[in-house]
Amino acid sequence: MASGARAAVPADALRAASPGRGGDKVVSAHPGDAAAAAAAPRGTASRVRSVVASPRPAKATAARRRRDSGADGPGEAAEREEEEPLLPAPEEEEAQPLPAICVSPMRGMWRDEKVALYCDLVLQGCKAEDADEAMSKYLSEKLKLKDKWFGVWKTNPELFFVKYEETSIPFVGILVEVTCKPSQNSSSCFKVTVSVAEPFSSNIANISRDLVDEILEELEHSVPLLEVYPVEGQDADIRDIALALEVVRFFYDFLWRDWDDEESCENYTALIEERINLWCEIQDGTIPGPIAQRFKKTLEKYKSKRVELIEYQSNIKEDPSAAEAVECWKKYYEIVMLCGLLKMWEDLRLRVHGPFFPRILRRRKGKRDFGKTITHIVARVMTTEMVKDLSSDTLLQQHDDLDLALESCYSGDTVVIFPGEYQAANLALLTDDIIIKGVGKREEILITSEPSHDSFVVSKAANVKLMHLSLIQQGTVDGIVVVESGHLTLENCVLKCEGTGVCVLTGAALTITDSEITGAQGAGVELYPGSIAILERNEIHHCNNLRTSDSSKSTLGGVNMKVLPAPKLKMTNNHIYNNNGYGVSILQPTEQFFIVAEEALNKGAASGDKKDDKMLSKVMQNLNLEMNNNKIEANLKGDIRIVTS
Repeated sequence: MASGARAAVPADALRAASPGRGGDKVVSAHPGDAAAAAAAPRGTASRVRSVVASPRPAKATAARRRRDSGADGPGEAAEREEEEPLLPAPEEEEAQPLPAICVSPMRGMWRDEKVALYCDLVLQGCKAEDADEAMSKYLSEKLKLKDKWFGVWKTNPELFFVKYEETSIPFVGILVEVTCKPSQNSSSCFKVTVSVAEPFSSNIANISRDLVDEILEELEHSVPLLEVYPVEGQDADIRDIALALEVVRFFYDFLWRDWDDEESCENYTALIEERINLWCEIQDGTIPGPIAQRFKKTLEKYKSKRVELIEYQSNIKEDPSAAEAVECWKKYYEIVMLCGLLKMWEDLRLRVHGPFFPRILRRRKGKRDFGKTITHIVARVMTTEMVKDLSSDTLLQQHDDLDLALESCYSGDTVVIFPGEYQAANLALLTDDIIIKGVGKREEILITSEPSHDSFVVSKAANVKLMHLSLIQQGTVDGIVVVESGHLTLENCVLKCEGTGVCVLTGAALTITDSEITGAQGAGVELYPGSIAILERNEIHHCNNLRTSDSSKSTLGGVNMKVLPAPKLKMTNNHIYNNNGYGVSILQPTEQFFIVAEEALNKGAASGDKKDDKMLSKVMQNLNLEMNNNKIEANLKGDIRIVTS
């Protein structure tokens, strides 16, 4: 349906029970939660959607209200029905489309502006336990600018509909006139008085005006302030109010954590600044999309689980039974686990790859008891032609599933893969010394990652080799290949990255020969302090596809070294080109001798890496960097760069 189509809801879809009765109560842990649930993506104009829903019918007369509530006796009710026959309701006009709401300048703010706004202007160095009061004070001052204005009330569809499709009706919006009264307490959960504004407008075309009036009566015309969005066409004071509302919503939606006021934090504004940095890096693409989605899902799950616990506890009327107590503890510990994950995300040292703790918990199998090794053939059907080059005493086992082949491996085994497309979760659990090789052209042996998994290829074996393969990353949050420990060899492989590239963690070793790495959002090869890498005859191109305004992150490109202690890198006959950062970047925490070193390194790269330059040799020795006959060209920032942090 076209975006401008009006919603039409069937008459049998309206609610039969008043909101707030029985199980209709919605519990919100913080004032921002309800607003976030009601809000939909906001644009410059409102759209009215086509929906299938069951609206709640408005009551026609005061007499019917009395009868439904039991105020009249049975005889009186029958007599009233005879005296006051119900006439068919006249057909109502459709609601007008909603006007455009004020576009918040928050969207265009730079990181430093957001930090100054929250840390300096609003929170002003307060402690976590005083954050509610600080937000309330800030909002109260802004509301004094104007006591009456127009806005769109966005509320939960459950208030109006018995059943509905969430994708069709993310919220019910009504144009209202808002009257602000002075706050009687320090809570940020303001209530404001609203009335339906003229012309009657909604994102639901045929919603009943009577129904809206009735629900507002039941709510005593009082709704949460954070559910109201000021509309365009009013004076500058209303724009200031709109900004203040957005500031408070964003704080409770993204910056506030329910554990903040339960834990001692010496510098709360510094913690808020870290969370603003995290949000900005998600928005500008510094944190790869799959990682950002995982964080958002974790945060949403944490909030929903906390609301579940609050609702469950509120339904326990007396002393809890043993079963209820156990269920409370289960829900509580699930929240604690999610809380721990979110804290890991907020740690700046874990940003590049998400929570980057060891993924492999599987124990090493070692060799088989009888000492023999097996060659695993991965193909739908095995023929004699496939194994003609193997020796006659080779033990063979055929699989049509790569995952099963890897599951069956012991140290010393070989996995031979024939052309086709494969997925294998066990590639992220390589603990034994095995060889995985394709037969035929590497472009014909396609191994793709499972988007729902954290990792693609992860190794902690002493010696693993991957040969003649194409690895295609789809949605995993870690690097396309991660070497946690031991040594991994990539020979004649194509690595098409979607997130981060190849990561070699501290103490691990990597050898890449005759391979191609492309598409990484960060560096194509990332060397952690104390790691070792040998790169020979490779192509590394079109990496560092980060959409970031942070110049320190835009330096990443083909190869990135983190120096403290220095990793060891040997590069020979590689072609590193068309990367958005530098061809090779070296991250150094101090500026020791690097003004002259950078000049020498670039000189060496331009002259074909001749090692007769004494200065260049000295720099390379200090960095454990050996470069011979590499072609580094057409990289956006330059060829080689030493970056201080």
